[in-house]
Amino acid sequence: MELFEKDGNGDVPESLPPPPPVPPDVVPIKAESEPAKKKVVRVPMARRGLGSKGQKITLLTNHFKVNVGSVDGYFFHYCVSLSYEDGRPVDGKGVGRKVIDRVQETYSNELAGKDFAYDGEKSLFTVGPLPNNKLEFTVILEDVTSNRNKGNASPNGHESPNAHDRKRIKRSYQSKTFKVEISFAAKIPMQAIQNALRGQESENSQEALRVLDIILRQHAAKQGCLLVRQSFFQNNPDNFTDIGGGVLGCRGFHSSFRASQGGLSLNIDVSTTMIIRPGPVVDFLIANQNARDPYSLDWTKAKRTLKNLRIKVGPSNQEYKITGLSEQMCKDQLFSLKQKSAKNDNGEAENLEITVYDYFVNHRNIELRYSADLPCINVGKPKRPTYIPLELCSLVSLQRYTKALTTFQRASLVEKSRQKPQERMTVLSSALQRSNYGAEPMLRSCGVSISTNFTQVEGRVLPAPRLKVGNGEDFFPRNGRWNFNNKKLVEPTKIERWAVVNFSARCDTNSLVRDLIRCGDMKGIRIDHPFDVFQESNQNRRCSPIVRVDKMFEDIQSKLPGAPQFLLCVLPDKKNSDLYGPWKKKNLAEFGIVTQCMAPTRVNDQYLTNLLLKINAKLGGLNSMLAIEQTTSIPVVSKVPTIILGMDVSHGSPGQSDIPSIAAVGMILHSHWVSQVSFNCSVCNGSYLRCDSAVVSSRQWPLISRYRASVRTQSPKLEMIDSLFKRVSDKEDEGIFREVLLDFYTSSGKRKPDQIIIFRDGVSESQFNQVLNIELDQVIEACKFLDESWNPKFVVIVAQKNHHTKFFQQGSPDNVPPGTVIDNKICHPKNNDFYLCAHAGMIGTTRPTHYHVLLDQIGFSADDLQELVHSLSYVYQRSTTAISVVAPICYAHLAASQVGTFMKFEDASETSSSHGGVTAPGVVAVPQLPRLNEKVCSSMFFC
Repeated sequence: MELFEKDGNGDVPESLPPPPPVPPDVVPIKAESEPAKKKVVRVPMARRGLGSKGQKITLLTNHFKVNVGSVDGYFFHYCVSLSYEDGRPVDGKGVGRKVIDRVQETYSNELAGKDFAYDGEKSLFTVGPLPNNKLEFTVILEDVTSNRNKGNASPNGHESPNAHDRKRIKRSYQSKTFKVEISFAAKIPMQAIQNALRGQESENSQEALRVLDIILRQHAAKQGCLLVRQSFFQNNPDNFTDIGGGVLGCRGFHSSFRASQGGLSLNIDVSTTMIIRPGPVVDFLIANQNARDPYSLDWTKAKRTLKNLRIKVGPSNQEYKITGLSEQMCKDQLFSLKQKSAKNDNGEAENLEITVYDYFVNHRNIELRYSADLPCINVGKPKRPTYIPLELCSLVSLQRYTKALTTFQRASLVEKSRQKPQERMTVLSSALQRSNYGAEPMLRSCGVSISTNFTQVEGRVLPAPRLKVGNGEDFFPRNGRWNFNNKKLVEPTKIERWAVVNFSARCDTNSLVRDLIRCGDMKGIRIDHPFDVFQESNQNRRCSPIVRVDKMFEDIQSKLPGAPQFLLCVLPDKKNSDLYGPWKKKNLAEFGIVTQCMAPTRVNDQYLTNLLLKINAKLGGLNSMLAIEQTTSIPVVSKVPTIILGMDVSHGSPGQSDIPSIAAVGMILHSHWVSQVSFNCSVCNGSYLRCDSAVVSSRQWPLISRYRASVRTQSPKLEMIDSLFKRVSDKEDEGIFREVLLDFYTSSGKRKPDQIIIFRDGVSESQFNQVLNIELDQVIEACKFLDESWNPKFVVIVAQKNHHTKFFQQGSPDNVPPGTVIDNKICHPKNNDFYLCAHAGMIGTTRPTHYHVLLDQIGFSADDLQELVHSLSYVYQRSTTAISVVAPICYAHLAASQVGTFMKFEDASETSSSHGGVTAPGVVAVPQLPRLNEKVCSSMFFC
């Protein structure tokens, strides 16, 4: 591949000889250095025009027009510092709002009667200035509960199984004195809101809209809501739905202000979060672990689950935060109880060693029915524990559940949170009415009024692309769907050397093989009879997953004449991840064997056809393709060698903040569009241990339906992919992008891509500049490292699913039709964005994908780009429906998730991090993933 080499010979030039020495009588003249070239900072591009193709359709959206009466004034920003009387900073959540409320009540005159917009932490905003730039106040609150003193209060306010009993009683009910400093930080012109609406965004305009959002948060906080970013959840059991495992889905509302082409709008949507089921702690634990009774609970797991949760303790109903569990059972756990009646020789009260159970039953006369043989809840400090019997503890309401949901919980949540379009519209209208934002004093003081009508927008329905299948047949999908009934695959593969592996599943493997061969023949796939069916021996079933896989491979190697082309693996459980990860690693990383896992539940022809779609794609076949792909008539893409990439960062489970991320980059190496599924990693807020970056790329240009994937681990909390370019020497780059480009070159007739289209998933608006100036710079460096004179053109598109914009057909109970695109009115006032509902929504309201075109050096027209994105939603080989995001992004997520199962990570911490944002590369040294075997690295193994 000479055109990619550094020079014609591939040799590094020898270094020049050193300069001659300077004579002692000569004073060197210092050369004036040229000023360093200032790096050009890229910003998201402006919209070049609106699309016009497609059938027009009138829609309603959940954006409500906002009028701002006052634009001449200023928001004044103040920094807030809270401390206790002795100077210790206040660190308890929720305390700040109580203190600031008391400041307003007590010092209203000194504050000129101003209303505050307080974010609950360090920022406070007013309309117009306060009397002075720096103000100091002292306020008193009674019985403040905070993180600092929750563990110090006594269980019932009178007695506690703790040696420091009396001291804590006094501290518990004494008043708390707080010092408050309010210092001027900046002023924000309200005119900045109008500038934002004209597309003249600045830091001021973002801050002004942030102030309005903080007002909404404060409004919800005063109503006792749980706040999750801009979503608010009330403590109303009518909004709770049980999804199993002691977890409830809690329905609430999202409210945020958005600048759009049609002016300022308030976006209101239904929102759901997961909370712990309130009530007795023991009931939650039994449900969470699916245990028979309290005595069969895993207490190590329970300790992790309970830590930092808040409880109320009977009979006093005082609130605490759980810090841990007792090391011994309640009937055996001793503590020192001071005996007031018995004194030693020095006149001090003697300590009596007593069990927690004895104390509560005999000294407090509290009946304990089942706590004797269970651990106690600890609400004290590490060196000053406070133990409470389990049955006296109840979890308080509205506590978020941040652990990963099980498959069953996810399915239950999806099922129970669905809302049909008309139902959602009704709920949103009543939510806006109940919110009563018109009475919010801060909104009134800046002249904000909110319409109660859904905003009307004009959409366009793009026609479905024509698809090609086998025997030269083509067709148009209907309502975003199609099937392979009486159709053959466009490029069926042959399965010649293969075997079946059965890990103790109850399955008639002979019948399975017979039906698979029959269904394959109907789709054009020739499947020979397998070499063998390997049944796991009974004695191996009790081994660890890794040992079970190793022993199975020993059996396979001893009986097969050579490496198989393909292995069909039957798992005993549909989601048995314990076997899945080691099995995939053994096949893909060590032996380079394509494998397909399945579970023997309801195996019928439809199931087997879906299975064959995956197998065919993995083995190099194609199930269907775009007709314009086959005829090389895709606008812009078919004319010039074009690679299409899907890039995603996939995280591990929440609550694991030290497991590395895995980056996957999926590349499409042809001139076609790729679909992307969003897996928004900014949602994680850094609370994940594993982060996997994946890049999926198209190959065999001018095709756009074939992809390969490159996957890497990276530091957790790092949302920018840091492994696109990794220079390790003058001639070596171990980054993802070099791998992708070389594959494109070899698979596309030794052509370099002159056009590179990147679909990026999982970033928010605040990170767009980083995608353009960090990730894209890595890509350009990788290109230049291969060939200094090579200057491909780039298109960078971000896909977002994690937003709250919905669309409704006026007067219709149906979802918007598949192919609906919206690029006006509620879109950005300046930037190039559009919404696309490519798929047919199921029972619930369709969620569109929000595409942001950050850069377009190729010069697509709005129509050509929107049609390309739409077409890429139809090339997803795993299904016979249009998908909601372009296929390359969907593949990148699949690749990152699957390769992530290669590594088994343990919880490195018992609590999840609450910190978000982008951190510098190399924050955490992470173990690297094993590389895919070269036999499968260019396959669609992730399909």
